[in-house]
Amino acid sequence: MAKGRTTMEVGSDGVAVITIENPPVNALSADVLFSLKENHEQAMKRDDVKAVVITGARGKFSGGADINSFGGGKKEEEVGAMSVYFVADVLEGAKKPSVAAIDGLALGGGLEIAMACNSRISTSNVQLGLPELQLGIIPGLGGTQRLPRLVGLSKGLEMMLTSKPIKGEEAHKLGLVDAVVSPAELPKIARQWALDIVECRKPWIKSLYKTDKIEPLGEAREILKFARAQARKQAPHLQHPIVCIDVIEEGIVSGPRAGLWKEAKASYDLQFTDTSKSLIHFFFSQRATSKVPGITDLGLRPRKINSVAILGGGLMGSGIATALILSNYRVILKEVNENFLQAGIDRIKANLQSRVKKGQMTQENCQKTLTHLTGVLDYEHLKDVDLVIEAVIENVALKQQIFADLEKYCPPHCILSSNTSTIDFNLIGEKTKSQDRIIGAHFFSPAHIMPLLEIVRTEKTSPQVVVDLLDIGKKIRKTPIVVGNCTGFAVNRMFFPYTQSALLLVDCGLDVYQIDRAISKFGMPMGPFRLADLVGFGVAVATGAQYLKSFPERCYKSVLIPTMLEDKRAGEATRKGFYVYDNKRKASPDPEIKKYIEKARSVAGVTADAKITNLTDKDIVEMVFFPVVNEACRVLVEGIAVKASDLDIASIMGMGFPSYRGGVMFWADSLGSKYIYSRLDLWSKTYGNFYKPSTYLAERAAKGASLSAPLNQTKSQSQSRL
Repeated sequence: MAKGRTTMEVGSDGVAVITIENPPVNALSADVLFSLKENHEQAMKRDDVKAVVITGARGKFSGGADINSFGGGKKEEEVGAMSVYFVADVLEGAKKPSVAAIDGLALGGGLEIAMACNSRISTSNVQLGLPELQLGIIPGLGGTQRLPRLVGLSKGLEMMLTSKPIKGEEAHKLGLVDAVVSPAELPKIARQWALDIVECRKPWIKSLYKTDKIEPLGEAREILKFARAQARKQAPHLQHPIVCIDVIEEGIVSGPRAGLWKEAKASYDLQFTDTSKSLIHFFFSQRATSKVPGITDLGLRPRKINSVAILGGGLMGSGIATALILSNYRVILKEVNENFLQAGIDRIKANLQSRVKKGQMTQENCQKTLTHLTGVLDYEHLKDVDLVIEAVIENVALKQQIFADLEKYCPPHCILSSNTSTIDFNLIGEKTKSQDRIIGAHFFSPAHIMPLLEIVRTEKTSPQVVVDLLDIGKKIRKTPIVVGNCTGFAVNRMFFPYTQSALLLVDCGLDVYQIDRAISKFGMPMGPFRLADLVGFGVAVATGAQYLKSFPERCYKSVLIPTMLEDKRAGEATRKGFYVYDNKRKASPDPEIKKYIEKARSVAGVTADAKITNLTDKDIVEMVFFPVVNEACRVLVEGIAVKASDLDIASIMGMGFPSYRGGVMFWADSLGSKYIYSRLDLWSKTYGNFYKPSTYLAERAAKGASLSAPLNQTKSQSQSRL
């Protein structure tokens, strides 16, 4: 069955309207592109057609290329032919003009088709952009050549390298669209604009050959040089941004047609890189998190949540409240006294003011957003709320009391949730009778910025409550993952060996800063010791005790952090941890930590190990991350995570694992279960049970199977996935 098509209708005014139809976003599959080509050729042949309008069905122009077709078997000549011979020669070079009527979105290939038209008319709320670099590729239908010629080199580079779309009004100011109209007026004005071009009342422009917005060659090269330096600084591990800049430069230096051919080849080749495969896996995995077997397939509809109560106005509570009011939820912030309440409100105001300073919202919108917030000191004000999110300190007895009180004061339909990062929800709800509506809403700090929401369900949690929270997550622009109930849930449990393995290496003689450098070089935002400073040693010790209690047989207990804590070194908050911090919180290595390390080694009774002190960066990465992979395997087989791809999303969005490596499980599969098993098995013989391979990992290695695929799937089958 053909995937997508275009239709054509010719009006009495002589305008042929070609409509892209491929729901839900009118993706440009091969079928759609060839159908577009055929209909356009028909329009050129018909004597009753004066001009063409290209638009999209159901209020969307086109969301771009069909990602499912990436990495297909097309020859690069065919790919180039579509870009050059059809888009440039047939569409843009036609004897009859074309106008793009754009509503909803025109992204990637959709915008590229629109830019090849002789004019573009859009609505104000349209999204226009070239987000291909998010998938490890570059535009492939002429976008690298036309966008800079329409909006200028600097803005074109910015839009492509950041993958950020713009809206209609900005696009009009830049020259990307020629007029902004209402959705109701769009078809009529686009048709008239096309006829005006025919009658020479409007200019007939071929954007590929525009030169007025491209700087002289010397100046253009300086702009490109700066862009390369920025790309290398911001994404040192990635090559495709540099390839994109090279392709743009080719068009400026050798002419746009040479640029088109270089673009076509580069775009095609990049589809087969590990980076692109990883980023495409990330793209699909992110969209799959909201599909939960046994929950989202029951036909349940999310209930309307009008008001939300937040208990606790600390760092997490104020961040969660900020995220909710930014999405127009009515929020009641409850604290225990006036001082704490005012401090919480001030934090929320500061979060919003930060957005104002960055140009992300106006002062007027900031004040309007704050009207959604109410501060209270008692439970009486919670009698009509639909959802409560408890965000107080990690104290089991306190949380139990709070949930018992909530059951008394909140309405029977109210969802009772907690932001705890480690405590078992069966314990939290122990003193209530409403365990079917108790659920975890675990945000990551800072809660109004970090994109992940970990939804924790118990065996008694109602599917309706899970569906409700998935809907809220979507509305506050978070990516939700639904996980089971255990110590640390999915994200923190999977990553508890991250710091422990680093501490083991230090006890055995490796330098703290060497470990952090190796992990940062791998692509993490910061190494385990810089992260420990950021989180704070008090939290590190408290959570470490939870894991030691739950998983004593495979924890590594170092006394280094408690030893430093005894000397009032608690991390970044005290300006002294593994690093020292200046007034601007800039971290610098501290030679003083050597004495704490020596003391910790003495207590542990270990001496420097030559095998450890001579580790390469690759060895360090593996010794730090393979225990994380091992624990992720346990999380998966225990059913804490629904699917391996959820753990990939959790690692990227919750812990900063590099997206261009596809997530922790995808990365592990790229190395192979046999290799990971053999390394862990070897280390376990020297360093103990901390490195002992899980049963799940051992089974996968024995079968040569992917860690992410069903056990009965063969190695060759599992490698065929994205």
